[in-house]
Amino acid sequence: MTLEQLNALPKLALAEALRQCCGAEAWVTGMLEKFPVPDADTLMDDAKTVWFALPEDDWREAFTHHPKIGQDVESLRQKFASTAQWAAGEQGGVQAASEETLQALAAGNTEYEQKFGYIFIVFATGKTADEMLALLQARLLNKPEDEIREAATEQDKITRLRLEKLLAP
Repeated sequence: MTLEQLNALPKLALAEALRQCCGAEAWVTGMLEKFPVPDADTLMDDAKTVWFALPEDDWREAFTHHPKIGQDVESLRQKFASTAQWAAGEQGGVQAASEETLQALAAGNTEYEQKFGYIFIVFATGKTADEMLALLQARLLNKPEDEIREAATEQDKITRLRLEKLLAP
């Protein structure tokens, strides 16, 4: 849809469209107050400003709207098998995730959730399973107060991408 179409949506439809981009109700409410927006850059700036003004509880709410990466090894196997061919075309030489990587991702995700109390949030677009595993392992070393900011930053990237997709022709 175009920005003009987004601006013209009734409030309930606009709220539903925004929820597809970020699941925190406080973010949706804050964004509704920004409409109509004059251009896409303003929309993106407003999205970031509203997001980072929210308290941690609202960030955690947004995280619950993501599927957990690595609920089990089979879900990881399917996730990366479906993107392996696409990634190979873009990045030449990228291979499907190894069984070892999938097992390590599943175990790391469990450890992450136990340590921080929410699922591992990462802007996964364009990343291989091995890259995601390296990020997960590095972030497991973070202090909780640092990691919540890191997860919020990743959510901000995801929200921006979803807003861009919302406005895609």
